[in-house]
Amino acid sequence: MSDAVMERIRELKAKRNAVILAHNYQLGEVQDAADWVGDSLELARKAAASDADVIVFCGVHFMAETAAILAPDKKVLLPEPSAGCPMADMADAKDLAAFKAEHPGAAVVAYVNSSAAVKALTDVCCTSANAIEVVQHFPKDQEIIFVPDKHLGSYVARRLGREILLWNGFCPSHMWIRPEDIERRRKEFPDAVIMVHPECRPEVVELADEVLGTGGMCRMARESDATTFVIGTEVGLIHRLKKENPDKRFVAASEQAICMNMKKITLDSVVRALDKMDCQVTVEPEVREKALGAVERMVQFG
Repeated sequence: MSDAVMERIRELKAKRNAVILAHNYQLGEVQDAADWVGDSLELARKAAASDADVIVFCGVHFMAETAAILAPDKKVLLPEPSAGCPMADMADAKDLAAFKAEHPGAAVVAYVNSSAAVKALTDVCCTSANAIEVVQHFPKDQEIIFVPDKHLGSYVARRLGREILLWNGFCPSHMWIRPEDIERRRKEFPDAVIMVHPECRPEVVELADEVLGTGGMCRMARESDATTFVIGTEVGLIHRLKKENPDKRFVAASEQAICMNMKKITLDSVVRALDKMDCQVTVEPEVREKALGAVERMVQFG
């Protein structure tokens, strides 16, 4: 990381009264430059509580939208406007509205990895960290539509022993993690704790020791007496894990589990965003008003 670039970022942050939020999957240099690094829920809470005038969101588009929903009085910048989420793109608001019409009594739970327009049709949003708690909040006899991740939704359904209407969406990056990857790592590192994200395929989840979102993986790594961990999620998390636990070993379940959208943001694009202020993410007031309750309820859950 260039000292000159970091000094320029500090100058621009002070000038704009800005804060930098970075998701766990971002490039290591971007994580190191951020004021806060975390998962979707952690960063949503930081965005809502921040007293900054400008939020530089180093993540993907739906995350910046979520920040804009929670903090409409702030300018939310996405340093690379083309950084999208294929999973979020798999859920279209028009299609969801039609599906809701077919199930008029159903509650809609939307994974935060969804567009603002989808959130506007939702009863409550969730993250991988609180999806079980969110769904558990609804009566067992109430139909639940879970959108867009069928893998997270099916994991929640199995854990709670209830039927859930699943959208046919998924995370392409987590699909790269296969059962044979877990089995190979188990042989290579027999004493390792194998942690996988619930966005993984069900057959991968079944082979894991722990099924956790990225925030949960960070807590487990800090608190566990184990010294070796196999990490079944996007490889960017390993940078944070190593930084926080230098005396422990972290091995990717699959080196192919890379989200290229998450890797689009660089320190240069952060500088450009703060300098030009021309990559603002906004949400139409009518959409924001409808989505706000669902997002606020997500933030309130543990």
